Amino acid sequence: MKTKNNYKYIALALLLAPGLVSAAELNQANTAWILTSTALVLFMTIPGLSLFYAGLVRSKNVLSVLMQCFAITCVISILWLAGAYSLIFSDGGELQKYLGGMSKAFLPDITTTSLTGDIPETLYFMFQMTFAIITPALIVGAFAERMKFSAMLWFSSLWLCLVYVPICHWIWGSGWLASLGVMDFAGGIVIHINAGVAALVSALVIGKRKGFPTTAMPPHNMTMVVTGAGMLWVGWFGFNAGSALTSDGRAGMAMLVTHIGAASGALTWMFIEWVRFGKPSVLGIVTGMVAGLGTITPASGFVGPIGALVIGVTAGFVCFYATQFVKRKLIIDDSLDVFPVHGIGGITGSLLTGVFADISLGGIGLADGVTMGHQVGVQALAVLVTIAWSGLFSYLILKGLDNWIGLRVTSDEEVQGLDQVLHEETGYLDI
Repeated sequence: MKTKNNYKYIALALLLAPGLVSAAELNQANTAWILTSTALVLFMTIPGLSLFYAGLVRSKNVLSVLMQCFAITCVISILWLAGAYSLIFSDGGELQKYLGGMSKAFLPDITTTSLTGDIPETLYFMFQMTFAIITPALIVGAFAERMKFSAMLWFSSLWLCLVYVPICHWIWGSGWLASLGVMDFAGGIVIHINAGVAALVSALVIGKRKGFPTTAMPPHNMTMVVTGAGMLWVGWFGFNAGSALTSDGRAGMAMLVTHIGAASGALTWMFIEWVRFGKPSVLGIVTGMVAGLGTITPASGFVGPIGALVIGVTAGFVCFYATQFVKRKLIIDDSLDVFPVHGIGGITGSLLTGVFADISLGGIGLADGVTMGHQVGVQALAVLVTIAWSGLFSYLILKGLDNWIGLRVTSDEEVQGLDQVLHEETGYLDI
């Protein structure tokens, strides 16, 4: 009888103290934060990245860029449901180190009570989907103003399946790189290096825009660019702080270092231009901000404010000179500087994560027994693997599509502008 009473007291204590209940119970605070973060990350693509990119191109191509970002959002969402999510985050059995299975394709067993950790799995599905959406959308900036809409849709779809899915699984889906201890909190490797390398390959395969580099091709609407950049900055808090998957101190620190990285990257780029060209440009400060954000992304959950400041300043320097080198020395028409900003920024941030995560430099500390040199080596391996995989398969996809349907519009169509040629619409009534 005494034992039965003890059970009653234990049950009553559990009811009165939700914190003592199993970790499988829904956490409403975490759920609310990830709901917010999911909306913020989707907001980064539509309308943030869409407006940022659309303002950077010439007025005759503004709608084509908006259309590409919008269509990518739709098609990646369906592919994510059809199996991409499952191949990353479900059990792959004997192949788990390299790829997940298809048990979660179309979410057959997912209900409103299904959890991933202490948040709904439907929400985790949505949050991860927003990352999958923005990654191929970033690549749009490399081939803007000259790729066929049909080719863009095919490329984005195939690239998600053959490039994004395996790399994401290796790092975030308990794959072989994760088992080595690679640190990529919010996508410096999975997203920025991955998309940046694909962008470089795209620019090389599809070729230069007609008139590049002798003809000036300035942004047609800087107001639109700054508006989109501001949306990216705000949305990035969901991108990085949301990746903590909790509403706790780590999420708060990720938000803080994200902001410091953006601000320091923006100021560094601005001052470099000011010294070199005599005047600071609006385009420069917003591009430096994006470089700072992309570079702090892999480190955002592992470093402190001092590390973020150093990473942001480094991003401003490295990405500025990378942009100059790619455009002026290599003469590669990566139209909107995707590789020098996102690719080089992602590489820089991923390597520096192994340094500034060390507790002696204000980070959260490395795993037991892991030295800074070893962690940087693991980071470098992941970077090289991503460069090789993304570069090779991006090239194969592009060459295959070029042979099948052709990648770019004709020279006359390019001169006329993609808005009229591909969509029979114009962004502005006076053109």
